[in-house]
Amino acid sequence: MTDNAGSQDQTTHFGFRTVAREEKKSLVRGVFDGVARRYDLMNDLMSFGVHRLWKRAFLAQLAPRPSMRLLDLAGGTGDIAFAALDRGAGFVVLSDINAAMLSVAQDRAMEQGRAGKLAFLCADAEHIPVPDASVDAVTIAFGLRNCTDIPAVLGEAFRVLRPGGNFLCLEFSRVTVAPLVPVYDAYSFRVLPALGRTVARDEEAYRYLAESIRKFPPQEELAAMMREKGFARVTWRDLSGGIAAIHSGWRL
Repeated sequence: MTDNAGSQDQTTHFGFRTVAREEKKSLVRGVFDGVARRYDLMNDLMSFGVHRLWKRAFLAQLAPRPSMRLLDLAGGTGDIAFAALDRGAGFVVLSDINAAMLSVAQDRAMEQGRAGKLAFLCADAEHIPVPDASVDAVTIAFGLRNCTDIPAVLGEAFRVLRPGGNFLCLEFSRVTVAPLVPVYDAYSFRVLPALGRTVARDEEAYRYLAESIRKFPPQEELAAMMREKGFARVTWRDLSGGIAAIHSGWRL
């Protein structure tokens, strides 16, 4: 059974494996514990640096401003949070369930002398310890597919947004250019695990990455899930032929 089947199901997917729902969080945590210190390098290698262009487009759509209080879910090593601050966000809460990834972000923040406008929160995106209607924007970049209960994350994002607030999700999605599909599949299932073995010393983590992308809801399905949780003006924008997509929704 899939992540979006509902919280009453007792199983979910971890890549192509079926696992107990309560087991998935620890399995995902293990993946990112193992690759945390090489995560940024691997992102550059496996996407040929294109992930930076995707994130630039994502931040341009976010349009940070001094009055914005942003909650960045699954914030990992801090790329989105730091860039949002650099582009003018007033305050950012960088949240991640994985302490190892959050530690890398904290080290980066110290090295860059960031203080005053940035807070760190080790929390599950399905149960965010943040008050109702307390932030202007919620972002999640390449993290939603790792969550066990996607509707719960969407519901929490809606809950913490102020009226007029924007939710933005950047995630790997469904390729929409037919000739690209076999090339992308070959790269995902052959090259990525080899890169993981060579650079991150963790082949299985990057095999999981390729598998988790295929299990994630396609563009239209994710948009429908957002609408079910109350988001209005839901749109998406394909990037690189649908390899990734930016979904946007508003709390009105």
